[in-house]
Amino acid sequence: MKTTMTTTRTVLSLTNLLLQYYALTKPRVVSLIMFTAIVGMFLSIPGMVPLEKLLLATVGIGLAAASGAAINQILDQKADLVMVRTRRRPLPTGQLHTRQALLFAIVLAIFSIVILVFWVNTLTAVLTFASLIGYAVVYTVYLKHWTPQNIVIGGAAGASPPVLGWVAVTGELSSDALLLFLIIFCWTPPHFWSLALYRRKDYANAGIPMLPVTHGSKFTRLHILLYTLLLSAVTVMPFATQMSGWIYFLGALVLNARFVGYAYKLYAAYSDELAKRSFGYSIQYLAMLFALMLVDHYRQFLPGVLNGF
Repeated sequence: MKTTMTTTRTVLSLTNLLLQYYALTKPRVVSLIMFTAIVGMFLSIPGMVPLEKLLLATVGIGLAAASGAAINQILDQKADLVMVRTRRRPLPTGQLHTRQALLFAIVLAIFSIVILVFWVNTLTAVLTFASLIGYAVVYTVYLKHWTPQNIVIGGAAGASPPVLGWVAVTGELSSDALLLFLIIFCWTPPHFWSLALYRRKDYANAGIPMLPVTHGSKFTRLHILLYTLLLSAVTVMPFATQMSGWIYFLGALVLNARFVGYAYKLYAAYSDELAKRSFGYSIQYLAMLFALMLVDHYRQFLPGVLNGF
């Protein structure tokens, strides 16, 4: 009986430990990163991506993203302890210690680079490592605590996944890949500032100079509206450059109309609840936009009238 109870406790303890490591990787963020990287792979060539390349590149890029997320939490654990949104993360709660998290992050980074160098290509490995450093160090250590434009400048690292996916398959950069980068780059400010609006007290308490803290709510809401309008223009460019067709274009118009609607409502009549809904929609928006690109890219396989688009 005692042996059974001891075994059960050991299993539960091990399960909890694995869950804490999993939480350290920010799985919801990483899943969106991996999805946009995968879409970048498929958009890079007319046909299907070789399965081996698809799997290895996805794992390599995903491990780097997870490593960056872990390093971000290591460096931000004091601020995370102050903020309601983040105080239950593994490090602030003491479920994991800094040394454990750092070793975990290093192992993930090493595996990522080894996979990308030996089984994908060197350029993807270099760009992935640069993105990791850009997010985990440049953004987390410097930009986040130095300027209210932190999320704009630091957004370059977060916008890289579709480029990484593209380069993983083709071995080279292209204007279409950079256009995917530009879409996420313009998406990041209205996405994150919506969160920052209803979490502004958290950021103020942590001493982080997010735009709503330094310049106020109305200034931030105006910039959300302006960036959303800019994003709407940028997302039309894949159609204008013939990278995508009518399926993507019409879908993007619908998605943009709703996003601009949220941005305008935020500017005209702010509420925390509206900011939360806008933030939630922004995540859905990016996922659906890239899904539309993927569907449009393989529209010749669609039945009926859709194939004519």
